Amino acid sequence: MKNWQELAAICRTCNCSVQYAEPLRNHTTFRIGGACSAFVNVNSEETLRQILGLCRDRNYPYLVLGNGSNILAADNGYAGVILHLGKDFSQIRQDGTTLYCEAGATLGRIGKFALEESLTGMECLAGIPGTVGGALYMNAGAYGGEMADVIVSARCMAPDGTISVVPKSEMELGYRKSIFRQDGRIILGVTLQLQKGSYGAIKEEMDSLLGKRRAKQPLELPSAGSTFQRPVGNYASFLIDQCGLKGASVGDAQVSVKHAGFVVNTGKATCRDVLELCDFVKQTVLEKTGYQLELEPVIVGDPAKPANMPEQEAVEK
Repeated sequence: MKNWQELAAICRTCNCSVQYAEPLRNHTTFRIGGACSAFVNVNSEETLRQILGLCRDRNYPYLVLGNGSNILAADNGYAGVILHLGKDFSQIRQDGTTLYCEAGATLGRIGKFALEESLTGMECLAGIPGTVGGALYMNAGAYGGEMADVIVSARCMAPDGTISVVPKSEMELGYRKSIFRQDGRIILGVTLQLQKGSYGAIKEEMDSLLGKRRAKQPLELPSAGSTFQRPVGNYASFLIDQCGLKGASVGDAQVSVKHAGFVVNTGKATCRDVLELCDFVKQTVLEKTGYQLELEPVIVGDPAKPANMPEQEAVEK
């Protein structure tokens, strides 16, 4: 049993909220996931530094969460601390054609800001339902563009609390990957380089791409976004559709009938449902086409193991 009194004390001192045994389904776009041990709405860099220090000293697992997209949380939850970088990490500052965006700013909000300032470069990213910190973490992209096209640098905090600025040249950006997925540094904010453009042309392109997204993707149902990474030389959605798997389901997890590249939650899908369905899709595609599909969402927790939830008497009220 972990004693969470120290965490509670830090949160009281720093005036930030913390919930215990908080269901992750309430914080992910898939609407799936059991409870985490503690869910902290981080309100400042100093709060983050103190909590990281506690987690390091007490050997508590922790994970940073933004908008909760591209996440599949285990049914048994996460036995650790979730550090949520949300509205208190969402400022956007402009210097000419350069934007500094805190990690919790959503891509949609940044896209709207860029449009209002007649800055081009965010059109293809504006419809992705995530934060800019999460987008850089996985080098998110759509419609031929990705974060690598506009990123200049990132301000980060290491697990020991030290802050550094990481230039693009050190980020090891690739298809849905970056160095931040490996080295443990937490993205606090990013500097983006955009270009001056025409408001009308930017709006037309943005509206066109958002229209395509609404028409082709199952935005009306909970999902983690694209479920499978793009295989070299092909598209996951094409292969899945070619195999006749649209509409295939396990429990309330379903291969979208609208877009085969999405697994959606049609009701009360579980992580187990999603993983069983994805395994079936991967096996079928491999047998019929020879392509090996890989999951794109990050799995939070261990679906095969029970999570240890905090006992309420261990928390100082």
